[in-house]
Amino acid sequence: METYSATQDTKKRVRQDLPSTADVAIVGCGLGGLVAGAYLARAGKKVACFDSHYVAGGCATMFSRGGEKARYNFDVGLHYIGDCGPEGHIPSIFRDLGIEQEYIEMDPDGFDVLLFPDLQFAIPVGRDRYRDRLVEAFPNERKGIDRYIRFLTEVDYLASMSGPNRPKSRMGAMWSVMSNGRLGAKYRNATIGEFLETCTRDVHLKAVMLGQNGDYGLGPSACSALLHAGLVNHYLKGAYYPVGGGQVFADKLAHCIEHAGGSIHLNQGVEQILVEGGEATGIRLEGSRERVHAPVVISNADFKKTYSMLLEEADVPVEKRTNVEKMQMGGAIFMTYLGVKGDLRDLGMGNANYWQFDGYDFDAMYGETYGEGVPKPFGAYITSASLKEPDWGGHAPEGEMSLEIMTLMPGKASQWGVEADSIGKRKYKNESAYQDLKLEIEENLIQRAERIFPGLAERVVFRESATPVTHTRYTRASGGSGYGLAATPGQFMQHRPS
Repeated sequence: METYSATQDTKKRVRQDLPSTADVAIVGCGLGGLVAGAYLARAGKKVACFDSHYVAGGCATMFSRGGEKARYNFDVGLHYIGDCGPEGHIPSIFRDLGIEQEYIEMDPDGFDVLLFPDLQFAIPVGRDRYRDRLVEAFPNERKGIDRYIRFLTEVDYLASMSGPNRPKSRMGAMWSVMSNGRLGAKYRNATIGEFLETCTRDVHLKAVMLGQNGDYGLGPSACSALLHAGLVNHYLKGAYYPVGGGQVFADKLAHCIEHAGGSIHLNQGVEQILVEGGEATGIRLEGSRERVHAPVVISNADFKKTYSMLLEEADVPVEKRTNVEKMQMGGAIFMTYLGVKGDLRDLGMGNANYWQFDGYDFDAMYGETYGEGVPKPFGAYITSASLKEPDWGGHAPEGEMSLEIMTLMPGKASQWGVEADSIGKRKYKNESAYQDLKLEIEENLIQRAERIFPGLAERVVFRESATPVTHTRYTRASGGSGYGLAATPGQFMQHRPS
């Protein structure tokens, strides 16, 4: 079995000498910061990237457990991505940077399997196939299904008009929209719930159409219709898993930056973006007076943290700060990682994601889960890196497979029995209320998987969970969110920060 460690470059990057100056200082080594850094470094800029974590990659990291001969490598946030065919958007970004990456396609006949109390639906690759399967399952809803598919098609067309395909004139853009995108344009400021009301009254059909909502973490009355359609279109072009696991993107981007003369500095949190006369002049690191001077600073920290903490109050106009404080973050996630003895295929699990839900009314379920009480799951997302990449034994020790189970949860520290200011100091980890709640939800998720795949629970030989508080600790995301700013109509398209 090939050995691998997500921390293989940690020691070097933690001990890396700090530069006194850089052309560009990047705050945060998530994929956004690393992609920007790689492009700039290859363009000849002296780039220095900083992160408080000891692994580069933000949400696209892995963590290891066990010894060298019996090691698990679990994905933190990257479990599948779409549009990775030869001309796909993500492979194109990497090719531009001289990075080669292979992808494994998940089951094209059903990469996302939706499991409701009395209904199961597998989402296939291809918009036409998806439409036909919806009609087969709901033959009396053909008209509404065709309206929904038309909306997906138009949003995909409108998205294709950006970049090099942008019409050369305003008149040309208007004509393109009128000819091929009227429905998409009409509902550009609507929620997906509002749009689906124009398609069908069938609660089961609407639930199926909304079945991938965990990919954006919002109920239908809150999520932008355009965002929902863009997400569905993204995966209908094919669902994939990167060979080597979720960490591979971060590793290759970081190496690209270093090969081009840039540097990655881990365990080096940024305390302040320095500004003079309205222009960035560099950064100041945490726990010291150490400064790195740079005429350009890119923040890959979350939007709210950037304006409320990294910039001094005097450097942000009052109106801007007020608007930022009002912005809503996306949901947070509880994650359970399992080592399971034997082959999961014996239990009926395939190279797919399984979305289990307790009901059909997503707004009601989100409302209950995101309320002020004790966090309670309304469903689970079940997936296995071992099944997506069976030829690499690095996901689990020999004779075992890895399994990840996730559920949406509120990220407010107080709902986890934790004081917000204790998160960075890790004091919360030993608090009994926190540990009891964590164990209760972990067991809840394992039992959900057991009901779908009987016999699973007795095969579990390793278990560990992470809460939204854990996410806050490692990524410093506001509210423990892995989704960034919530994709509501009021925070999407022209309303989203440029």
